[in-house]
Amino acid sequence: MLTPEEARIGVIGLGYVGLPLAVAFGEVFPTVGFDADKQRIRALVAGKDHTGEVDVRELRSARNLRFSHSHRDLQDCNTYIVAVPTPVDRFKRPDFRHLRDACSLLGGLVRAGNVVVFESTVFPGATEELCVPIIEAGSGLVLNRDFSVGYSPERINPGDKRHRLKDIVKITSGSTAETAEFVDGLYRRVIAAGTHRVSSIRVAEAAKVIENTQRDVNIALVNELAMIFSQLGLDTMEVLDAAATKWNFVPFRPGLVGGHCVGVDPYYLTHKAQEAGYHPEMILAGRRINDRMGIYVAGEVVKVMNRAGIGINGARALVLGFAFKENCPDLRNTRVVDLVNELKSYGIEVDVHDPLVDPAAAVREYGLSMVREPEQGGYDAVVLAVAHDCLRAIGVRAIRAWGKEKAVLYDVKSVLPVESVDGRL
Repeated sequence: MLTPEEARIGVIGLGYVGLPLAVAFGEVFPTVGFDADKQRIRALVAGKDHTGEVDVRELRSARNLRFSHSHRDLQDCNTYIVAVPTPVDRFKRPDFRHLRDACSLLGGLVRAGNVVVFESTVFPGATEELCVPIIEAGSGLVLNRDFSVGYSPERINPGDKRHRLKDIVKITSGSTAETAEFVDGLYRRVIAAGTHRVSSIRVAEAAKVIENTQRDVNIALVNELAMIFSQLGLDTMEVLDAAATKWNFVPFRPGLVGGHCVGVDPYYLTHKAQEAGYHPEMILAGRRINDRMGIYVAGEVVKVMNRAGIGINGARALVLGFAFKENCPDLRNTRVVDLVNELKSYGIEVDVHDPLVDPAAAVREYGLSMVREPEQGGYDAVVLAVAHDCLRAIGVRAIRAWGKEKAVLYDVKSVLPVESVDGRL
């Protein structure tokens, strides 16, 4: 069995999860960061990370790390870490295309004595039921006789500069006791916060998938409360702030729930639950509430415009922020697009401005052309949809200057002073 000191690591997938991992391991172990995207590799070699998760200084500190888009550069590795996306398809079913591709690649790389560790979010059982057979078929090897696998779920929070990879406790597991010890020892070398080893891969998979499911359900509750309080004429944030004065109240806030984690992971758990013959109710109810929040917010904006005497058909609106969350350029599964499309369905012309998002990515993913500079005094409504620090720093006065004289300002994230806005979630 390998020891951590002998590890030669290959990290497969260099997105929000894989790149910080590759950098951390590259500070200690010989590491190859692999991604099939040649442009991504060229940018990283030049010291540029479009995700904003790793800066040039960190890239250069990983002296044992090299980047490659050629699978041949992975052949000398004996430990592989898989960090590829696991989204859902248009029917909200797990989409394992990237994971299957990674396992097929590994089938031609894994040798006797090697270890494969998965970080991608999956349902309980997926590592051993889905991934292992692909590797076995491609390599001709047998699990736990010739090679072994582990699972250490990712806990990256994109855009969060306070909770970084090394500061978050890492769950570890392995297909044998020896592998579990190896995986745990490997991560202990780079995770300052420490590790938490569990008894099986399935436990680790389940722990990961419920982290975001719990968050999703709690946000759904607060979103439903916001809809109720709107009907009752109450300010949601004032109610939540008052409730938060009790020591055991959990402070969640209403909002749009998108991205590649909170808005996706619950579907992996519900898929497996339904396979097992159990129909989950609370989780899917929460998903339904959160999935329709963009449509609800658009309706609230229209109500505010109506109350201000602004004609809806032919009006112009500016939506500030298009990423799925604040201080992050990622627009995967952003629910701001629902808000934009619903406003357009009312006959409103909508401009979108987000200084962090790559305009080409918005066109490619959603067919949406963002404006680089909003028109001064050009809008009947301004909607702060994503609370990027750079947008908040503009200030209410400057934000309102993008609107016409009688324009309304709606604050989806409830971050602006309440007296300065005409409506908020």
